[in-house]
Amino acid sequence: MSSEEAKVVVPRNFRLLEELERGEKGIGDGTVSYGMDDDVDDIYMQSWTGTILGPHNTAYEGKIFQLKLFCGKEYPESPPSVRFQTRINMACVNPETGVVEPSLFPMLINWRREYTMEDILVKLKKEMMTSHNRKLAQPPEGTEEARVDPKGPAKCCVM
Repeated sequence: MSSEEAKVVVPRNFRLLEELERGEKGIGDGTVSYGMDDDVDDIYMQSWTGTILGPHNTAYEGKIFQLKLFCGKEYPESPPSVRFQTRINMACVNPETGVVEPSLFPMLINWRREYTMEDILVKLKKEMMTSHNRKLAQPPEGTEEARVDPKGPAKCCVM
């Protein structure tokens, strides 16, 4: 039997459960984290949050960056959409929407099934350390309010 025939494809929900377990355990160096979006009742496990601690010796140092990741029903065959909630000045991020532009972030445009949300966060952190990003002036303190979701305001109940 060839290695192609022996390769097992893990179903989407099992894959997402593996990622959730890994994210909850905090595996890695602690500078990135991720998990399910607590604000959303999501049986399809599509809405996730991520956090990146700004790397040392960069304009991002000392800042905590919040992100939203959305894993559509084609994930992990297709990449999630990634959007910074925290305002950031970075070459691959749309300054108005916070969306990580796939055409400017090679990991998304060259997506492979074995990549994970953790891989995306780690790669974004490394991107912050590149010569063309590390010294970019960042939005002033006090402009850290959460971005408005392009899908509209979240639905909630008012008592």
